[in-house]
Amino acid sequence: MEHSEAELMLKGYGLTTAELFYRMPDFQNVLNSYIWQEYDLAPDHPKLFEFIEFWQDEIEGPLHSVRFTHRKLIASGEWQNVVGEFKLH
Repeated sequence: MEHSEAELMLKGYGLTTAELFYRMPDFQNVLNSYIWQEYDLAPDHPKLFEFIEFWQDEIEGPLHSVRFTHRKLIASGEWQNVVGEFKLH
């Protein structure tokens, strides 16, 4: 079931951005980078580690290193549904 970004953020997900450095299969001295972004749960980062496992199983370019950052955009305590109407003039 697909969830909207707002629903994921309210459930505690944050935006995880990872930069994967990998070696070219035919040119082992050349490093390339790949940027990956997904909403994920910290501190375990299950989606990130699932992607890294996929890379190691399916992609020919061996990983050199991975660096990532995680940022919660909103927390459930920061948002509340307000019903009301204000009339000016």
